[in-house]
Amino acid sequence: MKSCIKLLLSLILSGGINCYAQTTLPVPRNIQATYAKGTRSVSGLPGKNYWQNRADYTIKISLDPQTRVLNGTVAIDYTNNSPDTLKEVHFKVYPNLYKKGSIRNMPVLPEDITDGVQIQQLSIDHQDQSSNQWTIDGTNMVVKSTGIAPKQTVHFDIGYSYTINKTSHIRTGQVDSGAFFIAYFFPRIAVYDDIDGWNQNHYQGVQEFYNDFCHFNAEITVPGNYEVWATGNLKNINEVYTDKFAKRIKDASENDKIADIITERDLNAGNITAKNPTNTWKFEADSVTDIAFAISNHYIWKSTSLIVDPKTGRRTRVDAVFNPAHEDYLEVINYARKTVEAMSYKFPKWPYPYPHETVFDGLDQMEYPMMVNDNPEEKAVDGIELTDHEIFHTMFPFYMGTNETKYAWMDEGWATIGEWVISSVIDPKVIDMFAIEGYESNAGTETDPPIMTLSTMQDGMAYQNNSYPKPALGYLYVKDLLGDSLFTKALHHYIDQWHGKHPMPYDFFNCINTASGINLNWFWKSWFFENGVPDQAISKVSFLKKQYSVTITNIGTKAVPVDLTIFYKDGSSQTIHKSIACWQTGNKTVVLSFGARNAVDKLVLGNGYDADVNKADNIWMASPL
Repeated sequence: MKSCIKLLLSLILSGGINCYAQTTLPVPRNIQATYAKGTRSVSGLPGKNYWQNRADYTIKISLDPQTRVLNGTVAIDYTNNSPDTLKEVHFKVYPNLYKKGSIRNMPVLPEDITDGVQIQQLSIDHQDQSSNQWTIDGTNMVVKSTGIAPKQTVHFDIGYSYTINKTSHIRTGQVDSGAFFIAYFFPRIAVYDDIDGWNQNHYQGVQEFYNDFCHFNAEITVPGNYEVWATGNLKNINEVYTDKFAKRIKDASENDKIADIITERDLNAGNITAKNPTNTWKFEADSVTDIAFAISNHYIWKSTSLIVDPKTGRRTRVDAVFNPAHEDYLEVINYARKTVEAMSYKFPKWPYPYPHETVFDGLDQMEYPMMVNDNPEEKAVDGIELTDHEIFHTMFPFYMGTNETKYAWMDEGWATIGEWVISSVIDPKVIDMFAIEGYESNAGTETDPPIMTLSTMQDGMAYQNNSYPKPALGYLYVKDLLGDSLFTKALHHYIDQWHGKHPMPYDFFNCINTASGINLNWFWKSWFFENGVPDQAISKVSFLKKQYSVTITNIGTKAVPVDLTIFYKDGSSQTIHKSIACWQTGNKTVVLSFGARNAVDKLVLGNGYDADVNKADNIWMASPL
């Protein structure tokens, strides 16, 4: 990251810490209840009574690329680990975003409006249910139950079909006449948790998802000339690929070099997949929140792998699968590999958790477990930033299981700081400041509520800024304050405690406080819970001979690092940096002193990551000689 991020624990431990050690965060009643129940704790750790439900899914589908009709069955073994008897079971039928009459906050073209998911059969413990046993409202389906007791497992079988969207590509759908990226394609049981009970929030297009960690077996039947890529491991590689290509995939999974699995020459020659009218591709994934897949009959495939865990030697295979007409995609394999490597060894410095990561050439910018649906980008810098952002989501929300629907900042904010950090690792010439200017222009307006405002209550600029730049800046400032070593320790504590579970915001705040040994509530409260703006100014400059004293005033209410750059008349420069710790006592001014090594030309306050709504007072010009 930037060289100005330093270890400044001396500032943290200096005056004023006792004043803010008593700062408490406002805790809503439903969150307080989780502490009383013992499902969560004020230390940030899962409580002694923490629980979460899970399911085993066996999905069998067939997809006709010509008609775009997907027919499927899903068998679910659902275990109720909660202390409650469930009188009904809530499902999510996400394709109903395209159903006539559904409420949407993203546009859908008229030709993509359908009758939604058609439930043709539903049984509970092998007893068929009549259609009056369930109701569908938008993307929610509620099924009546005789009562699922705590620790009881119930079996569901559902037969269904729907038509895949062709033109209104909201994260899923047809890419071109021979390529599809398919997500959210089966009825799934909604999350039942210790905070809200059933997740009853409708999927309307902008706010994203919240799913339990489950085991998936999927059988995907497509025409014989199509290939399939999906979440999880391909279990029958030798049945669907000819020997030549099965070997190429195996070799790529065991070697560092970038290899061509499928080339244009291979496509022209054919003989890639088994010579059958249709082939069934079998995938398995465990402890993931979702499964997605992509198909194509004309995409090429580049692949590589790398050791992501030096302790065990475990490898992750990285794939780029794309239309050969999109030449910009030729570099995506490099961006993707470097992202996985940087995530494993630099930030967040956690071994990449999954066996593969496939970047598929689609029409969106969206993440899924082990899969990414990314549109082509003309500029290399855009390709880098898009690739690393979406792959970084592997940790948040998938490995950590956050509730994207309510708390988008718990995943998008991390993907944004991941993009800022890793883009320059991929290419040192890239200085990624995605979305910061947008926040600065919007800060303090009516459409700038606190980050902790539920994402379901936001749209437009409010949703954009509170999901992406504002939380990312908050993470970045804490990273700076703690220093890389202590920040990594605290972040790893959070990941270690909550991966495979469902952390909420207070679990994150409390984990970082606990693991760092520093009460950061003064910053969490100001940056995440309260209104206000970041606004600093150079308010006074005095000097005697070559000794300068510069007063920085925090005009706003948000703590931002202080970066003062001294530009000398000989063209050289130097920077003085202080982390947000310099504001922790509630003081409004900070005085910086330095000895000028040459004649000073000007002083400039701030850098690209120091948000500031008024930069007109951030420059002081020396008087002409």
